[in-house]
Amino acid sequence: MKLSIIIPLFNEQESVITVLEGIEKLVWPDFIEDYEIVVVDDCSSDNSFSLVRQFISESQHISLHKHQINMGKGAAVRTGIGHATGDAFLIRDADLELDVADIPRMLDAMKQLDVEFINGSRYMPGILRPLSSYWRYLANRFFTLLTSLLINVKLTDMACGYKLIKRSLYEKLHLTEDRFGFEAELLIKALRIKKNNIAEVPVNYFPRNEQEGKKLRNLDGVKILWTILKFGLS
Repeated sequence: MKLSIIIPLFNEQESVITVLEGIEKLVWPDFIEDYEIVVVDDCSSDNSFSLVRQFISESQHISLHKHQINMGKGAAVRTGIGHATGDAFLIRDADLELDVADIPRMLDAMKQLDVEFINGSRYMPGILRPLSSYWRYLANRFFTLLTSLLINVKLTDMACGYKLIKRSLYEKLHLTEDRFGFEAELLIKALRIKKNNIAEVPVNYFPRNEQEGKKLRNLDGVKILWTILKFGLS
């Protein structure tokens, strides 16, 4: 299987190279025959794009693409997948909130359970997770519970930035959300097709705040709620 790692990038000059270096140092499971990293810069205003462009001159596994206007995470993911050639897509952000070392475990779970979708979870037992904003935690728990009720599947973390999905399933979903509602649309549409086709895997989480570059704002939470209701009730 060939793996395509899709990284939407927006103003992450302090972390994106560390993420890329970490991925390139991973030891892949035996069934991963090849991999690629597809970075999509969503019109960053810092040095993110130029740093990645310089870095990829020394790597054969990474391609870089750029939006001329800011279009949102969901749009950047769709652009990345449009350029990807893999049999499965691993979606992760360009920051350090999630640990690249968790990627092989997600791949192993997909293989062992024979499912097409692995959802990362920051709230399952046995992971590293420093204390973070209680209000953000409550919002995510509410969104996760609502999603679980609407699709009748017990989830623990619908908003986690780690999503691993096979091309065979992704091509059936016809995603449209451009911004942070992307995760909700992806999960709901996938589970509408087949409920036992998804598994959750615990992933380590190192939260940051707005001063440290956190992108999600309160208004984004309202948009995520609308996305859950729109696709969950349809």
